[in-house]
Amino acid sequence: QVQLVESGGGLVQPGGSLRLSCAASGFNLDLYAIGWFRQAPGKEREGVSCISYSDAFTYYDDSVKGRFIISRDNAKNTVFLQMDTLKPEDTAVYYCAAQLYGCSDYAGMSAYDYWGQGTQVTVSS
Repeated sequence: QVQLVESGGGLVQPGGSLRLSCAASGFNLDLYAIGWFRQAPGKEREGVSCISYSDAFTYYDDSVKGRFIISRDNAKNTVFLQMDTLKPEDTAVYYCAAQLYGCSDYAGMSAYDYWGQGTQVTVSS
């Protein structure tokens, strides 16, 4: 059974950090690019970052460049999103998703084959 499970969300103060994990099972993560999306209340889901299957390419939305880093450990079938200098506007449910090989149209939801259930990130003092 194909499954993506996010973890690592929580409540953090502005300026703080969180590290999200996306654990894959039921398929070979080595062949898949992984994207991170987020959805704030009342807003559409938006693409945040993506890492290609070979780890050769990474992409970031302008809103998170310089603050978020995406990485992967294929041996552990896991992709990470290190989030630093968090801001209240980063508050959202964060989802990971998988598509074959590269980050084609990385911010487009229809490009992805599998989705996780999401993890809540709240940035507030």
